[in-house]
Amino acid sequence: MSLTPSTMLPLGTTAPDFRLPDTHGKMISLADFQDQAALLVIFMCNHCPYVVHIRSGLAQLARDYAPRNVGIVGINSNDAKNYPADSPAKMKDEVKSAGYIFPYLYDETQAVAKAYRAACTPDIFLFDRRRRLVYRGQFDASRPGNDLPVTGKDLRAALDAELAGKPASEFQVASIGCNIKWRSGHEPDYF
Repeated sequence: MSLTPSTMLPLGTTAPDFRLPDTHGKMISLADFQDQAALLVIFMCNHCPYVVHIRSGLAQLARDYAPRNVGIVGINSNDAKNYPADSPAKMKDEVKSAGYIFPYLYDETQAVAKAYRAACTPDIFLFDRRRRLVYRGQFDASRPGNDLPVTGKDLRAALDAELAGKPASEFQVASIGCNIKWRSGHEPDYF
């Protein structure tokens, strides 16, 4: 496992467009979230211990914020050929076992991960109503093995600020986790 931090995309960046299949084959795009007050995009996967560590907290966060008009989408950009635990079929199982209520999309070409400059799982991006980046960073300070509880404190604070019409704290800690499993020869040039 290679520990990789988020690239910390500049605040104010416009959300890159996407159109990807969910676990049922339905195409989901950025435009599908146009009526949401905010949009949370999470690059994640099924097998990364850092994602597994926060999965129940992430499922709870979605149950807490989806009713508050927050669009939430998970995107798996890992190379499923070399990492079959992240295949679309396994993603369908993960949605069910984790209790995710948000669409979980598969980025087979890895173009969407590159557009967002995603680097790790989880890599978290929160956009405002105009789809400008207001938060990118950690879910909370909990990590596998550090005995801190999974609360989603950092992300929840950013969501609450956005929904209250206030700016998120400018003190944002990079997310850290496993590197996205790039297809051979398709590694991005932003590292």
